[in-house]
Amino acid sequence: MNTSTATPGTGAAQRIAPVIEQFLGGPPPVRIRMWDGSETGPEDAPTVHVRSRRALRRLLWQPGELGLAEAYITGDIDLADDLADGLRAMRRAGRDHGLKAPRPALADRVRAAGTALRLGAVGPRPPVPGSRAGLRGTLHSKARDRAAISHHYDLSNAFYSLLLDETMAYSCGYWSSDAPGYGPADAQRDKLELICRKLGLTAGARLLDIGCGWGSLTLHAAARHGVRVTAVTLAAEQAAYVRGQVEARGLEDLVEVHRCDYRDVADQPGFLGGYDAVSTVEMGEHVGDAEYPAFTALLHSVLRPRGRALVQQMSRGTTAPGGGAFIESYIAPDMHMRPVGETVGLLEDAGLEVRDVESMREHYVLTVEAWRRTLEERWPEFVALVGEETARVWRLYLVGGALAFEERRMGVDQILSVRPDAAGSAGLPPTRHGWYPETRRVPLQAGAPAPVGSR
Repeated sequence: MNTSTATPGTGAAQRIAPVIEQFLGGPPPVRIRMWDGSETGPEDAPTVHVRSRRALRRLLWQPGELGLAEAYITGDIDLADDLADGLRAMRRAGRDHGLKAPRPALADRVRAAGTALRLGAVGPRPPVPGSRAGLRGTLHSKARDRAAISHHYDLSNAFYSLLLDETMAYSCGYWSSDAPGYGPADAQRDKLELICRKLGLTAGARLLDIGCGWGSLTLHAAARHGVRVTAVTLAAEQAAYVRGQVEARGLEDLVEVHRCDYRDVADQPGFLGGYDAVSTVEMGEHVGDAEYPAFTALLHSVLRPRGRALVQQMSRGTTAPGGGAFIESYIAPDMHMRPVGETVGLLEDAGLEVRDVESMREHYVLTVEAWRRTLEERWPEFVALVGEETARVWRLYLVGGALAFEERRMGVDQILSVRPDAAGSAGLPPTRHGWYPETRRVPLQAGAPAPVGSR
């Protein structure tokens, strides 16, 4: 292995190499190729191409993860190899060499600025990429939450239709088979059916689907099981899509769609205490830390005694930070994740009895990789639809997300809980098999459009 840190010469790479080592706490784990063609770093490592002086200027103004991400988003930095392989190799090399970035002293910063000046990289702050969320107002106020949801989910139905499979489920699938031909849509259908089984849904039951997305669970429960569903979303594009699907599938008698904040659910007539089941699939991450106790109290209040609640939610490791600066600035602003045990405690504090927790972390690696493959295979279409900057945001997001689940920095879990009755009974059979029986499906009417979940 060649571990030389610099090639002969006095190019930009050789000038910047000491600064990189100082700020990383050791030699760079990647090969770095500068705009003038000079290179430094291990020859057999992934190559990071610094295409312009503006990349260094971004890092001077915004050091750390966010500055690097924005340099990639704008094309000032690129990877010559596959982005996923490159990021994985960089993280592995950093761990193997025990690199821990020290806190630079003022003198270190001055020397770095002098090097940047000699390289012609000093100048005004580069413009912030237009795809960064610019939220204002009080954290988790209704207006700010509406803007945060709109930033991500109202990108356009056309974009998500291109990225997702025909179920339009934008959450972790349940990969129950490795048979040839089994794909993302099958995994999503199996996830939807698993939720229906855990909730014990049968014809005529009432389900409140909070954060319904593009209606995958709502449509599946209504069309396959005859469930009466109230679907709630804050995103305008999602509400319009679900209403259109309800009409197209002839489900108007079973489904009603509300575009409102989850905090306004309690103000709707008939919402409190009347539901057999409530679901919230990867919506709780957007609620916020301080607001989560009120959210779990709402889940309790909408259920009848012995009613079931299913929360599918992303979590973070006990020592992992969760989303990070890039995710929170470009993908899911104001998102909050906690270790799964803390969420279980909050559900119990609200008066719900948690009966089952199922980790699906490995399933999310497969799910996100499927989305990433679609993005790469149809890259020109995505660029034509949303522009290259936004497409690169999503490439970085999906690659980084898959790695976070792969490395156990993030997880995802299905948490099933019950509202006990006055006597303290959950009303569940004594075994898990009894909780999740094979549910009876409603036969399709001749000539009816095939619902989500049909095979």
